[in-house]
Amino acid sequence: MNKVRALIITVLILSVYGCSNETGDLEAKKQQIQDYKSQIQALESKVKSLEEDIASNDPTFVSSTDRNATLVTTIPIRETTFKHYVEVRGEVTSRRNVTVSAQVPAMVVKVPATEGKSVRKGEVLITQDAETIRTNIDEIKTSLELAETRFDRQANLWEQNIGTEFQYLEAKNAKESLERKLASLNAQLSNYIILAPFSGTVDEVFVKEGEMAQPGVPMLRLVSLSNMFIKANISEAYLGQFEKGDSVEVHFPTLDKTTYTTISSVGQVINQNNRTYSIEVKIPGDESSLRPNMLAELRLKDFEQQNANIIPTNLIQNDNQGDFVYVASSVENGEGLVAQKKHITIGKTYQNQTMVESGLSGDERLIDQGFRNVAEGVMVRTDGGSSIQSLNASSPSTE
Repeated sequence: MNKVRALIITVLILSVYGCSNETGDLEAKKQQIQDYKSQIQALESKVKSLEEDIASNDPTFVSSTDRNATLVTTIPIRETTFKHYVEVRGEVTSRRNVTVSAQVPAMVVKVPATEGKSVRKGEVLITQDAETIRTNIDEIKTSLELAETRFDRQANLWEQNIGTEFQYLEAKNAKESLERKLASLNAQLSNYIILAPFSGTVDEVFVKEGEMAQPGVPMLRLVSLSNMFIKANISEAYLGQFEKGDSVEVHFPTLDKTTYTTISSVGQVINQNNRTYSIEVKIPGDESSLRPNMLAELRLKDFEQQNANIIPTNLIQNDNQGDFVYVASSVENGEGLVAQKKHITIGKTYQNQTMVESGLSGDERLIDQGFRNVAEGVMVRTDGGSSIQSLNASSPSTE
């Protein structure tokens, strides 16, 4: 009715302006307005009479109340188990991912290790120039042979009570001294030969033959793909929420692979730089497709509530009294629907779903599409009209 009235008024006003240009008479304009108002009233009466006549013969005809109401859609409140997860990023880590460095400064003379080569524990990776040490070893070996011969002879004489004890001890000491020097030189020689500390794969070689190696400077990287785990940092706000053995959902974006595992270790120290503590997560099953430093996305459940009322987060609004949502309620006479504001107390939110702790009984119908176009007490309608039966056709879903 209001739309019809507005249309009529617009048409009549345009007619007034058209007549005013022709007559230019102010009194004629005033009289014309009075005549048009009378015509509006007559037309409104005719429209109302026609609507009543049509409605009596066609019940499906939408009433003027519905046509003036705001069109919205409604959804039920879901009653289900609400779960909240903490999502963090971690990295695949190997306990055997090391860089091997030289122990002594010397030139690299041979590099048997090549990138991608599988090696066993104790296998030679790199050899450095140790010519000086080998020369000293040869000299000590020659002197040791003479000292051993002298000692053996002196020992035989001593057994026959020939010679003095001092001569025997002197020969023994000379031999043992040379043996200790030889052992020391052999130990030094081992520092010039870089051996694999464990079985694994040579990932990268940083030196070439002829280059000078220095202690502490990496020469190659050796990696073992066994005994790997995932390490992640969690905010100290969740301290005490997770324990060893808790289940974890792990997703590897690079492989587009999801698996389920458990926490193997929880750190006991807070990092003062980023206020986090670390956790370690086991890698179940085959590790052959994983690589150290690979990104992993972890989901850890920190909250669960049975029979919780769940609503879409985007429907929640705020005023000076707190959070609220709009629900579609029937008017007192049972004909039509009205928007009603319900103040609520909200709990945790996860993936655009919010748990409502209080304020809703659970059988309300939330105004979904069009919720920002309504206010308290505004008449609303759905695509099916104002029928309460059609609104209650579907019950809240349960997960």
